[in-house]
Amino acid sequence: MVDFESLEQADVAAALVTGPTHRLARHTTRFRGLFPFWRPGQEAGIALAGPDLRPLLRALDLAGSDRPAPLITVPQPSPGGPPEQVLCAVSCTPVYPAESDAAGSVLLLATPVRSEVSGAAARQHLTADRAEDLARYEALLSAVPQVVWRMTADQRETFTLVGRLGETGGGLWNPAGPGFSWMDAIHPKDHDAFAEQWAATARGDALLDAVVRIRQEGDPVRYRHMRIVTVPVLRDGAVAEWIGTVADAEDQWRVRTRDRLLERVSAVSSTHDLPRVFATTAAAVVPDLTDALAIFQLRYPDEADAGTGALYATRVRTALADGVAALGPIDEDFALGALSRETIDRRRTQMITFPPGQPPQGLVSDASAAWMARAQATSIALIPIVIDGRTAALAAASSCLGNPPPAEIELGLLEEILRSVEEPLRRTLELQSIRKTALVLQRSFLITPPRIRGGELAAVYHPASTTAEIGGDWYDATLLPDGSLALSIGDVAGHDLQAATEMTKTSSMLRALAYTAGTDGPARTLSRLDQVTHGVSTAALITAMHAVLRLTTDHRWQVTVSNAGHPPPLLIPAAGRPQPLDDAATPDLPLCVTPGTARHEGQFDLHDGDTLLLYTDGLVEKRGTDISESMNQLAHRAAALRSPDRSLASLLKELMPPTGEAIDDIAVIAFRADRTRHPTA
Repeated sequence: MVDFESLEQADVAAALVTGPTHRLARHTTRFRGLFPFWRPGQEAGIALAGPDLRPLLRALDLAGSDRPAPLITVPQPSPGGPPEQVLCAVSCTPVYPAESDAAGSVLLLATPVRSEVSGAAARQHLTADRAEDLARYEALLSAVPQVVWRMTADQRETFTLVGRLGETGGGLWNPAGPGFSWMDAIHPKDHDAFAEQWAATARGDALLDAVVRIRQEGDPVRYRHMRIVTVPVLRDGAVAEWIGTVADAEDQWRVRTRDRLLERVSAVSSTHDLPRVFATTAAAVVPDLTDALAIFQLRYPDEADAGTGALYATRVRTALADGVAALGPIDEDFALGALSRETIDRRRTQMITFPPGQPPQGLVSDASAAWMARAQATSIALIPIVIDGRTAALAAASSCLGNPPPAEIELGLLEEILRSVEEPLRRTLELQSIRKTALVLQRSFLITPPRIRGGELAAVYHPASTTAEIGGDWYDATLLPDGSLALSIGDVAGHDLQAATEMTKTSSMLRALAYTAGTDGPARTLSRLDQVTHGVSTAALITAMHAVLRLTTDHRWQVTVSNAGHPPPLLIPAAGRPQPLDDAATPDLPLCVTPGTARHEGQFDLHDGDTLLLYTDGLVEKRGTDISESMNQLAHRAAALRSPDRSLASLLKELMPPTGEAIDDIAVIAFRADRTRHPTA
């Protein structure tokens, strides 16, 4: 509809003409004064007689085209003399009126130019002054079926010229009436940016064209995305009035935001690192869709607390908008609240709203409730991430700082973004499950080092923390029938469940062969192992080191070692420089390469306080560092950590790389000669 009561206040002459003959249906007082000869109900062809008015007839016929606004001269009655000619600029815009108006209507706007100016001078004057006003009206009114509004210079009163705000966006808050300010309707998170744009427009610096959330009618927390275009009408450098349009932008906002956020999370499609999947996803949606997001990986249901039935998260990644209170430390075993339990069981999004900082008691954990109070949260939405029919992870989104809860479109978009990572998350969880199975399998074959008379044993298995892959590393220590000690360490090529399975077979066979070796040395034992693995193993390559340690009567340990393609052991003497035993443990070919290959042995002694360190290559592998340099760094570190007061287990722990830096699994076993230990063992 066209609101002629409001158009009466505009600085233009306005009329609505209908039908193919452009019959005058409605007009404003200014139009009546400018076109006194055009009577209501009269067709344009009759009223606009004469060559001077013919361009206006043509403009009405071409309404909606790209034709520029014409200049026409309109005769004005002059008592006691010839008619005065008033130069006018006009525009003709198709409108879509309410059902009460006839179809095919055109909104005619006319702006007078000073009557004493004509011809080329008139056109020059028009472009410099009044045409600017008309161009603004014409451009904005041509946006029909958007809502077109007009506002007084002091922003105290607003009038809708075309359309009705209540019809746009399904119930947009109608700002008409005294005391209105657009800022009353703007979403708090959009308020500052919109106010800055409005101020810049008032200074004449820029056109205001913004998509913002505007409050819905009758609901203080429901908002809808709208596009507002605003220009001031200036007189002598001051704002005379404002004119603008409001159009629904909900779908436009959704499409653009969806594409942008999906691009942000696309990086997780190729990763196998679960923390990175969580962290990237959380960071992508904050602050666009929520002020805070935490993504929890869940335990399996059968791992819930047997006594209380409580469910726990085993990993969490978070993202927070600026100004939102930190969540504080979250343990790896984080107890979830009743609302989480319901969401997990139902596998449907649950959202609750509440006054700022006052979450309902009992629905969320005590830690979550305390944080919501600090963050002045107004809502929490729990979104299940379902993998193969099971809720594998839970996303918790909160509006904070007193901001309104998310609108339905924002919550729906958040759900869509989270669904987009379900496939990479499923693959990552599958790999983690395989890895978990393999680690259990590996650890079941990694023995607890036995008590040794005259020596100390320690071992550690350190899985790589930056990969979802699994390896075939192992260590072993076996007391042989003659009282000597067999140590072994090895690595099956590959990073999958098959490699872990082959590791268990190989380490078991080596233990059995070592126990029954009799007087055969390590080289013979590895040769027999190589022969067997060729027959029963599918592994492509296995490196291994096998050593037999015998205690002599003078409290020395005589070590015989054979190396099948493995990194050399490190000797850490009680005094002196630690060094790799390259000569004593010169590597032969790995297992499963050439059947019947000749294998060799080396010998050396360990004196009281000396330590022998066997390890897999993960301990000395570093990105961008040569392996020989890494081995030298290991020797220097071992020298710095060596102390008679430090236990062997403590030494091994300190030799491990920092959390997150290991690029491969690490297995280490070490023996320290110590005549004071277990003298009666």
